[in-house]
Amino acid sequence: MFLAARIEDEEALACIMEAPQVWGKRWQENSSPMARRYMEVACRKQSLVCLAADRPTMAGLNQLIDEVGQHIAALKTHVDLVDDWTVESWAAFCAKAQAADLIIFEDRKFADIGKISRRQMAGAYDIRSWSDLVTAHLISGPDIVDGIQAGWADVGRQGGVLLLAQMSSRGNLLNPQYTAQVVEKGKAHDGVFGFIGNGSRPDELREMRKAVGEAKMIWTPGVNLAVGDGEMGQRYGDPAQAVTAGSDCIIVGSGIHKAENPAQQAAKYAATSWQALLNR
Repeated sequence: MFLAARIEDEEALACIMEAPQVWGKRWQENSSPMARRYMEVACRKQSLVCLAADRPTMAGLNQLIDEVGQHIAALKTHVDLVDDWTVESWAAFCAKAQAADLIIFEDRKFADIGKISRRQMAGAYDIRSWSDLVTAHLISGPDIVDGIQAGWADVGRQGGVLLLAQMSSRGNLLNPQYTAQVVEKGKAHDGVFGFIGNGSRPDELREMRKAVGEAKMIWTPGVNLAVGDGEMGQRYGDPAQAVTAGSDCIIVGSGIHKAENPAQQAAKYAATSWQALLNR
């Protein structure tokens, strides 16, 4: 048992040592502990996949971790969509995700002032106690990031905020001028982990990466191995092209959890994203 644990520790250390080489300037210029943690997890998993775990029951969510946990680096949740949520069942689910070496990302899309956002991080779901990342709009100003970070600090934890700079849904109002302002203000804030970009438009994503630079992450929904239009205005681009254009993590939902074989499909996304990172 001791020998096995030692081997695992040595493998983990080797992976951490590998992360600076794999990520290059992204690692060198990004001092965020959460960003470096993600980059290390991605190396251990050889995957840049965040699974959008959009299932309405605790059983379904737990099943996803069992099926695809080894192939993904992060798990994106919508805690308020779970019909049978309880404090106890959610705590067990989060413990299971952590045991599977997953970053827990609550796609909350906060949009209020800082004081209210801090209270929302507590609230009925106590997001501050289990989330590693959350999303937020910057429409109310940069104080929202301070409020969210204060929420984590209230329980002695650290986390990162992903600002919505682009969206992949048809007809969204996040125009280039708004994107530029979000990037400008977000780059200057230590509490900002990175930005949500549009994986369905590599050219726009490439320009966004130029504006963001190397010191912040860009995570992208809107990717699918089956490129094209999805339900209710969702558009999908090629995941490898998104990573090549500057994405650090591809957010995939139905392309995995609605597949006939979710594990097999997750492995395909993992391999595609990892190879694209090595090639860029």
